Amino acid sequence: MTRTLAAGLLALGLVAAACGGGSAASEQPVATSRVDLPKSYEFRPAVIRVASGTTVTWTNHDNFTHTVRLKDHDARVLGTLSPGQSLTHTFTTPGTYHYDCSLHPQDMQGEVIVT
Repeated sequence: MTRTLAAGLLALGLVAAACGGGSAASEQPVATSRVDLPKSYEFRPAVIRVASGTTVTWTNHDNFTHTVRLKDHDARVLGTLSPGQSLTHTFTTPGTYHYDCSLHPQDMQGEVIVT
């Protein structure tokens, strides 16, 4: 029975990974200050690397409203993005900042690595 349970959990994990519900941390960081929200409920690129003092811009190209919410440091929504809108935030302190869309947290997760 334990073997069957383990096989079932493994299969469930593979299905979740295939559906795109994985963590942003599995992606390689991209050196950029621009993050797009394409028509696919995701942040692209999901993981970025910037120098301290850099202003990051998120632009919503989707047909739906999304948010950018910092999860680790002060757990606050930086802003709400209607279709076509952009949002900026300047990161002044080095560290890793995990964020998500508070409206779609299972699908939309990202990370800013500030050096």
